[in-house]
Amino acid sequence: MNGKPTVSKARPVPAADFPPRSRGPLCARVYAPPWPTCSVRAPAKAPSSGRGGDRPSKSGSWGGRRSPVTALRPDPPPQLPGAQKPSPRPFRGGKPAPRRAEARRRLTERCAGGMCALLQTPLPGLGAGRRRFPQALIVGVKKGGTRALLEFLRLHPDVRALGSEPHFFDRCYERGLAWYRNLMPRTLDGQITMEKTPSYFVTREAPRRIHGMSPDTKLIVVVRNPVTRAISDYAQTLSKTPGLPSFRALAFRQGLGPVDTAWSAVRIGLYAQHLDNWLRYFPLSRFLFVSGERLVSDPAGEVGRVQDFLGLKRVVTDKHFYFNATKGFPCLKKAQGSRSPRCLGRSKGRPHPHVPEAVVQRLRDFYRPFNRKFYQMTGQDFGWD
Repeated sequence: MNGKPTVSKARPVPAADFPPRSRGPLCARVYAPPWPTCSVRAPAKAPSSGRGGDRPSKSGSWGGRRSPVTALRPDPPPQLPGAQKPSPRPFRGGKPAPRRAEARRRLTERCAGGMCALLQTPLPGLGAGRRRFPQALIVGVKKGGTRALLEFLRLHPDVRALGSEPHFFDRCYERGLAWYRNLMPRTLDGQITMEKTPSYFVTREAPRRIHGMSPDTKLIVVVRNPVTRAISDYAQTLSKTPGLPSFRALAFRQGLGPVDTAWSAVRIGLYAQHLDNWLRYFPLSRFLFVSGERLVSDPAGEVGRVQDFLGLKRVVTDKHFYFNATKGFPCLKKAQGSRSPRCLGRSKGRPHPHVPEAVVQRLRDFYRPFNRKFYQMTGQDFGWD
């Protein structure tokens, strides 16, 4: 023993174990690495205090260095940016609440879009099944109705979906497929794992990366009239940035000159160009194109098509929906044991700013040839012209 304390050697932490510096919301927040049990640091040379080497001062200070006792204590895991410090564990009858139940609640509950959703990710040993790569992805488009479709599908008992957008194939791909799979909820045989990230559809690298994960992945694209979608996109940005220039100033160059396709709100609506990139890796049979307009007017019909595409029994039907006149789109009826119906968050259904009719007509004329090509490619006429 040589009079020295015995310390178990700490496992070196690989670089992949540390939280990434990425814009993706789940890259930074959903992470549970296996931190080492003990960290041993080499003694650091303290600045000379005149009190003699390794002996503490009369006040008990070690001259800015860690004492031999505290140096052997395990270091806590690094605090993630924006994370809150855990609150003291509640006591019931003098006994602490079960740690696993509290940890599971903290891990699974997340708030997205103003509405709390469950990530459905139980801790190891707390749920049956296993984590799988998604068999189906909702890949687009932004402001098309992807959140509504995902919430409708989560009513199905054979669908298990990640609540938040992981942005793996566009922002977090360097984390690796093993990291991505660990984000997924546990599923049983016969259940389908899903996630949705609308920006995949307009990301050039996404088709190749998803094909590398699985060429059999089913791809769902929710599309909407590109003019209405662009205005909705602008309304969302305007709510976060009140000093934004007018829609007209952003959509056109030099007044009512050429349409500025460099602006993302306009570029996303070029569906035919984006689909052409996807068809280099996936056949058309792997896609289902959902009408964002019909998802509002006939949600049961569109969700029924999605259930057929996924090979699921039609469990989610018209009995699950009612139309909310205030928001202007369908909501889910009150489930058994629930106090109130389920609607999407406040950010959904926000009023659109006024856009001059001349601006709207110019955009309609601009999108018309792209829309017709998209109809030909998909074999569906969405009636936008």
